[in-house]
Amino acid sequence: MTLDAADARTYLNGLLDGHARAPAVATPSSPKLAWLKALRAEAVERVGVLTVPSLRDEAWRFTDLSPMTQRSFRPLETPSRLTTGDVERFYIGEAATRLVFVDGVHAPHLSSTDATSVVAGDLAAMITSHRAAIEAHLARHAGFRDNLFVALNTAFLHDAAAIVVPRQMNVAAPVHLLFIATQPDVASHPRVLVVAEPDSSVVLIEEYAALQAGAYFTNAVVEVAVDAGACVEHVRVQRESDEAFHIGHCTVSLAQAGRYHSVNVALGARLSRLGLDVLQTADATHCSLDGLALIGGRQLADTHTRIDHAKPHGSSRQLHKCIVDGAAHAVFNGKVMVRPGAQRTDSSQSSRNLLLTPKALVDTQPQLEIYADDVKCTHGATVGQLDAEQVFYLQSRGLAEAAARNLLTYAFGAEVIDRIPVASLRQSLERTVIERTAGQP
Repeated sequence: MTLDAADARTYLNGLLDGHARAPAVATPSSPKLAWLKALRAEAVERVGVLTVPSLRDEAWRFTDLSPMTQRSFRPLETPSRLTTGDVERFYIGEAATRLVFVDGVHAPHLSSTDATSVVAGDLAAMITSHRAAIEAHLARHAGFRDNLFVALNTAFLHDAAAIVVPRQMNVAAPVHLLFIATQPDVASHPRVLVVAEPDSSVVLIEEYAALQAGAYFTNAVVEVAVDAGACVEHVRVQRESDEAFHIGHCTVSLAQAGRYHSVNVALGARLSRLGLDVLQTADATHCSLDGLALIGGRQLADTHTRIDHAKPHGSSRQLHKCIVDGAAHAVFNGKVMVRPGAQRTDSSQSSRNLLLTPKALVDTQPQLEIYADDVKCTHGATVGQLDAEQVFYLQSRGLAEAAARNLLTYAFGAEVIDRIPVASLRQSLERTVIERTAGQP
């Protein structure tokens, strides 16, 4: 199903309704903050020009948004009042800094910060204390002129998580950003900005969870600026309600010798999509992108990545896995671009997909686009079911067929989970994968 122009405009106007009433992070009349007001106004203008992607758009041809566009979502009107007891099960013990947002609104009474190692806070506080860094990077990496959902997010840019890692600071404890949905039929627009200054390092956990089982819309945008010699480890966990809709976009900029490693795990949502763009802006950068989608029922999980090698001596590694059960549908589109002059690029990409039922579906498109002649680039994709010989081998060692299949399915996903650098989160996700795979026939 595709929306006609009039229906698409009505739908977008409904999503935009209330953006002007959202609480501003600063006085609009302040000349120092005029750029932020202008930014939001420009984003609203772009939403008025852009339209909802359809199956006719090449980048969306496997992802039908009609289940989302058939529903009405409203901006948050009355914030939920949560206590620590409501959310502490989501807390990560190793994290010294934690920023919690409830339906897109910062909840300081549920948050905690360790000011001795990293500067973190909501946009209202950070735009006062670190205005130069915020203004230099906010909305400078994730372009919204041609991306409807980034434009919508920017139109609602009144609250955000902002993290600045000082120069040469190695942050030992992870930073946990927790976004919790509590109300049905609400549209929230989480925003994150991470600035890793030269020769710094940090582990960032970005997590989306729900305290209710209804339908809602999360539209998240993350910008990560990795300065010269800095390192960012980024773990993204999406475990929304099974009826939710989740659209996410992350843009990463890598400076000289910058390093970025991400692990993206998609477990929840009726329909989810993540766009992850990594741009190499100087020599000798490295990025590593790992992903796992574990879905079933009628879920759809779409991952689109783009690694842009624009300078020489860059390297990248990517492993994306999908485990698809029931009548679920997984999509992976991974593009590696090697531009003219980006000599000595070393890149590899692998898409591996496991279908557990005859109705499970995956569309995978690993892509290489190379305009330099001195490079080492590989890519590949596999789609299949569990190996019958491996199942038989485990049965011959005394396991029942169901147990053998569950063990092999778990091992397939555990390869990605094992790359998460936070022990308690890794163990929690391992338990989740075991519980999901234990339900396989």
